[in-house]
Amino acid sequence: MASSADSWVKEFNEASKLADDINARLGERSSLPPSGPETQRHLSAIRRKITILGTRLDSLENLLPKLPSRQPISEKELHRRQDMLVNLRSKSNQMASALNMSRFGNRSDLLGQDNKPVSEINRTTGLDNYGLVGLQRQIMKEQDEGLGKLEETVISTKHIALAVNEELDLHSRLLDSLDQDVDGTNSRLQRAQKRLAMLSKKAKSSCSCMCSLVMVIVLVILAVVIWALIKFL
Repeated sequence: MASSADSWVKEFNEASKLADDINARLGERSSLPPSGPETQRHLSAIRRKITILGTRLDSLENLLPKLPSRQPISEKELHRRQDMLVNLRSKSNQMASALNMSRFGNRSDLLGQDNKPVSEINRTTGLDNYGLVGLQRQIMKEQDEGLGKLEETVISTKHIALAVNEELDLHSRLLDSLDQDVDGTNSRLQRAQKRLAMLSKKAKSSCSCMCSLVMVIVLVILAVVIWALIKFL
């Protein structure tokens, strides 16, 4: 089973591949017409991918501080991954700026929500350093609560899957038992058919013997009658 740290690296590599794909799609804009349905679909696809990338970066950022508690890693490695995350987020922000989109506004469009969430700029307006720290803690708390609800959902889904698996096992055992009963009944039926065939054969044999005996008796009677006729005539 892969460790938490390895899982983080795997998710980061997937996010990097997604960033490369977005960058390549941005380079394809020059070959498209300035406007039109095709161009709009292309830009919409890029915006959705940038939003997905931002969501993955948020998840990686939330998981990064928890890695040392799950698997011991060096402080140097932790800083290296933080730098990797910062560089990738900077790249994501640059690509978002190229499309004049904000991460939060586009996420609202992607999820189809009517109410736009409050932007980070509006939330930090007028806050001093202590206020910013408190806001950051509040955001982290909200993210932890969201992850907690997601974990509860995953656990509930797991329990449902286990219950379904147990039900399938029960049905499988019942089907196996039914199959065994059918096999036993089929064997008994075959034995009964063999017995009937033997009885039928014996019956035919007995009938043949009786017919032969009757014919012999008839021949004897005929012989006696003929002998009597010859003697008295």
